[in-house]
Amino acid sequence: MSLLAAEEAESLREEARAHLSRRGGGHRLKKRLVQQAVQQNLELIHGRGPVAALERRRRRRVLVRWSLSAVSLPLVTALGFWGLGLPVPGAFVPAAEELPAGTIGMVLPPIRPEPEGSPAESPTQAAAAVLPASTVPVDSAVFPLAVRHIAIDPGHGGQNLGTHLSGGLSEKEITLDIGQRLAERLREGGFFVTLTRDDDRFVSLRDRAAIANAAGADIFVSIHVNWIADGGSRGVETYFLGTTDDPRLSRLAADENRDSGYSLADMRGLVDRIYSGVRIDKSQGLALSIQSELFRSLKQVNLDLTDRGVKSAPFLVLVDTKMPAILAEVSCLSNRTEADLLTKPLYRQYIADALSLGLMSYARGS
Repeated sequence: MSLLAAEEAESLREEARAHLSRRGGGHRLKKRLVQQAVQQNLELIHGRGPVAALERRRRRRVLVRWSLSAVSLPLVTALGFWGLGLPVPGAFVPAAEELPAGTIGMVLPPIRPEPEGSPAESPTQAAAAVLPASTVPVDSAVFPLAVRHIAIDPGHGGQNLGTHLSGGLSEKEITLDIGQRLAERLREGGFFVTLTRDDDRFVSLRDRAAIANAAGADIFVSIHVNWIADGGSRGVETYFLGTTDDPRLSRLAADENRDSGYSLADMRGLVDRIYSGVRIDKSQGLALSIQSELFRSLKQVNLDLTDRGVKSAPFLVLVDTKMPAILAEVSCLSNRTEADLLTKPLYRQYIADALSLGLMSYARGS
């Protein structure tokens, strides 16, 4: 064999030994990896070793994330519904009669989840599902209101005498005296009181309503003295804002609406508010309470007093008020007997006391 051939044979043997060595090492590596995998599985099953510790930490992280999601998602959803003024889905909603006194607001039914497989609703359809099917007027009893602040409006004043006798007795001085007496009684009863005028000055009808609104009054009472042309009629009557087809009441409203402070441009808006029915229920309830106490109390000292009832009329002094408002005709200056009674401070005190009782009765029941 030549030297070259011998060298080539030795080279082939070296390559063969290297190949066998690599194959053996590969088998040993695979064997070690399999043994390590088996050992790690055993440690994981028995809760031991670094792999088990890592697995426990991973599971804790997953559990924490899941718990936060389970708590935060309903909380965020509930806050979202609360912010929109809607009940939380599936939450208990009390019936209106179960709400505590002083609660204001409408109660919507709870939103119930749709059964599986039902078609998806649009936002408009979803909103319609929780709204009434028709626009039925809401009973005013749903909105009980606390009465703490009362605006008293003594009618007329300044150059506006109101109705008056030739002897000098005028409506403006009678209403101011009764209004001041009423204010004192109400303050003694714990109410806040605002007088639209506390002296003999002129205040427009528009400004009277503005004074009551700015003061934040809860109810408004305008005090007046009646004048009935036949002279023999007498009695008390109370008005709330509304329309009338009685010619006498139309003339009375026209007389009272003079020097209103409103312009012709205001008339359309005023007429719209008269017909809108705003505050009618509350104002009518206030009028009924006032009228009942006026007649009951004054009848004890004025035996021939007539209950002329509760009526509606378009008095502009009531239009712009933002609270229940009434106008009380507390006597008839056109009747000689009642005119004589109105000159007496004691009878005016009886009227103020009767108005106070009517207001307190309304406040208790409102």
